[in-house]
Amino acid sequence: MEIQGRLLEVGETVDVSDRFRKREFVIEYADNPQYPECLKFELVQDKCALLDGYNPGSDVVVHFDLKGRKWTDPQGQVKYFNSLQAWRLAPVGDTGPPPPMPPPPVDMNVEEFENIDDLQF
Repeated sequence: MEIQGRLLEVGETVDVSDRFRKREFVIEYADNPQYPECLKFELVQDKCALLDGYNPGSDVVVHFDLKGRKWTDPQGQVKYFNSLQAWRLAPVGDTGPPPPMPPPPVDMNVEEFENIDDLQF
């Protein structure tokens, strides 16, 4: 999924444990400018660095996955949590990396094929 919006807040990277870290940020999504939405996203592990170089006010495209979890608390109550986990950020108007170049043409020696008189069928 992807969404475009204006970066409102950029959080610091937080080490949740010795093996897990995350970083949160908020964008303003104005599909309807009269009622803009403020959406909180998170980056995890090595993706935390994706926010480096972005400042509040920047227009960005966020590529993300919608994550959902079920949790049962100690009293037996079931609760559900959702998160918007970003995996790519790009400035608005950035089309991404250029497509790969096609492979170079194969150098075929035409003389090699001119001397073949045998047809295999």
